[in-house]
Amino acid sequence: MTSLRHGGKVGEYVSSEPIARTDSREEGEVLENTDHLHRRLGNRQIQLMAIGGTIGTALFVSIGGGLYKGGPGSLFLAYTIYACALGLVNNSIAELTTAYPVSGGFIRLAGHFVDDAFGVILLNVLAIRVFGEAEFWLSGGKVLLIFIHDAYGFRNFKHNAFKEYRSTGSLGQFEGFCAALWSASFCVTGPEYLSMVAGEARRPRIYIKNAFKTVYWRFALFFMGGALAVGIVLSSTDPTLTAIISGEKSGSGTAAASPYVIAMANMGITGLPHLVSALLVTSIFSAGNTYTFCATRSLYGLAIEGRAPKALRYCTKSGVPLVCFGIVMVFPCLAFLQVSNGSNVVLGWLINLVTAGGVINYWVMCITYIFFYRACKAQGLDRNTLPYKGWFQPYSAYLGAAWMTMIVFCYGYTSFAPWSVSNFFIYYTLLLVAPVTYFGWKLIKRTRLLSPLEVDLVWERPVIDNYEMTFIDPPQSFWSEMLGPLMFWRHSKGSDRQMSVSA
Repeated sequence: MTSLRHGGKVGEYVSSEPIARTDSREEGEVLENTDHLHRRLGNRQIQLMAIGGTIGTALFVSIGGGLYKGGPGSLFLAYTIYACALGLVNNSIAELTTAYPVSGGFIRLAGHFVDDAFGVILLNVLAIRVFGEAEFWLSGGKVLLIFIHDAYGFRNFKHNAFKEYRSTGSLGQFEGFCAALWSASFCVTGPEYLSMVAGEARRPRIYIKNAFKTVYWRFALFFMGGALAVGIVLSSTDPTLTAIISGEKSGSGTAAASPYVIAMANMGITGLPHLVSALLVTSIFSAGNTYTFCATRSLYGLAIEGRAPKALRYCTKSGVPLVCFGIVMVFPCLAFLQVSNGSNVVLGWLINLVTAGGVINYWVMCITYIFFYRACKAQGLDRNTLPYKGWFQPYSAYLGAAWMTMIVFCYGYTSFAPWSVSNFFIYYTLLLVAPVTYFGWKLIKRTRLLSPLEVDLVWERPVIDNYEMTFIDPPQSFWSEMLGPLMFWRHSKGSDRQMSVSA
């Protein structure tokens, strides 16, 4: 086993076996990865993929359900609390991913630091949600709202700021807050995308670290700010919103259900709502690209670790996991469920399943970090030597895990009052499947939890370290890469140039 043993010097690599290679290499040739994937994603692509996978149609359409059930006050409070909780998760997975930017992301990290069976749990929570980067396109439309002769401010917060839902009084207001919180758990995402792209990122120790750092202001600006904006522009008792959410009017899940579109219609803006609908289509294409990438790499990472069929390891010469891609592309056919109003109920079930899957993802990330932290303490690895050191650890990971545990267990409380078997399985199917998968894999493969001294803290770090040392040019900033084609005279010597490496 390759490991940083307790009692050795910090940073000393002690290995009893060579680093795995996927094919024959000439002596002295530097590898990009220990698998067939190529590191071709620059700072610009990484940042835009993180944005594209974080902000999109859920923030502009699904958020209306949270507003209707909880009111503007509950919506803003719920999105703020959940964004802060997810920041704790981001703080944990950022440290792990920048130290070990491997293909498969947090899925492989879970199996490596905790238990081989732990990584198999995540096979059940591959996301099929549709998100995008419509925020940038819709910002121009929001600016136009300023010029409409209507009194803005917090008028919608004066009445029903904390709306009653299902019950009356304080209990009803709390249930309204819970409904808004479930809306936030579907909408607010981020860390998992960066973990997935790390295995194909150029200069991952720098570019991935920078991307993780920007997640916090994205949460504040887009999610917390978006929830506040929705509560300002539209009342939670708006007749159109009420009719769509209650099913009395068609349009659920489409641009017609967007609080912004409804607000524009209320103000007499005729052209902009149609433009928003068109831009949401581009957002779906952007989201499809991000999710296809992440789902494909998830399967590939499982195959590399032997948790999925060996055939899934096949890659083209350009580093595309072709078999994994083909399997992933079967699932978008579920989108046709939206065509039929009756089947739209099934789509709602899928959304609930995926939301629970996302929360389980975050819980696994926190547990993985806790095991990593214990291993660092036991083996004497100074975390100050890592590319990124998370703050307030390990308590940040403990708090994140506790919060996600509470969310995933309480997510479907409505199925108990009154009791509904169908609703119970809609909300808790993945929560039941995950332990079955975990213990089933442990039974078949005879795996066990790794002790702190058994964890391999070297793993693929030497490969990444050697790869990072091949770069000649200094790292590019996001804006220099974005504006590079327009400033060719300043980039005549190239960018991110490096000595010869092999994929």
